[in-house]
Amino acid sequence: MANKIIFSGPHSGGGWQVKSSGAKRASSIHKTQAEAVRVGRQIAKNQQCEHKIQGRDGQIRQSNSYGNDPFPPRDMKH
Repeated sequence: MANKIIFSGPHSGGGWQVKSSGAKRASSIHKTQAEAVRVGRQIAKNQQCEHKIQGRDGQIRQSNSYGNDPFPPRDMKH
């Protein structure tokens, strides 16, 4: 399950979807983007993978990693 990504974005039939990378069908479809983001975040946390949030145009607006992050933020304190 390396590099699995959960996407929360627009659904072609209307509404918003949660979909795993490589999947042909959506895991779930929701009326609002907020619902899709909430469900996608929970799935990503459970599976310890990355969650990408898409806008209406399909562009990635936000990306969060829940698990083993290969590039963790560096401590800026000196």
